[in-house]
Amino acid sequence: MNLKHKKVLATGVFDILHKEHKNFLKKAKKLGNFLIIGIESDKRVRELKGRGRPVNKQETRIKNLKKLEIAENVFVLPEGMGEKSVRERIIKKIRPDFLAVSNHTPFLNEKREIIEKYGGELVVVHEENPEFSTSKLVGKVSPQC
Repeated sequence: MNLKHKKVLATGVFDILHKEHKNFLKKAKKLGNFLIIGIESDKRVRELKGRGRPVNKQETRIKNLKKLEIAENVFVLPEGMGEKSVRERIIKKIRPDFLAVSNHTPFLNEKREIIEKYGGELVVVHEENPEFSTSKLVGKVSPQC
């Protein structure tokens, strides 16, 4: 497969970066040579994960992802990512060759339909490891930290 000019889009919260995030992003990067990471906004993370989240503000999450030196671009997703039309607008604008997801990504069939509409492919690059999640890590952190 020719990786020349192959764009890969991966999205998520990426609150407290842990080894499963890193594994996911490394696998996503292997699909192409230009990885774009979209992170959920602070407001959207609160809606998805509840009070006290995110642990790290979006600016910090972007900085932490950039430190990995794996992505060519990291940006904050629009607030309305819960809506199909907003997800489609992002795909239409970026036009990735691949949308890299985990097996537990919500709206898989809908995302597959959208990416294929714009000539791309949805690829499940990572199986969820239930032992690792930011939510579990946050639960292990004491309130004094």
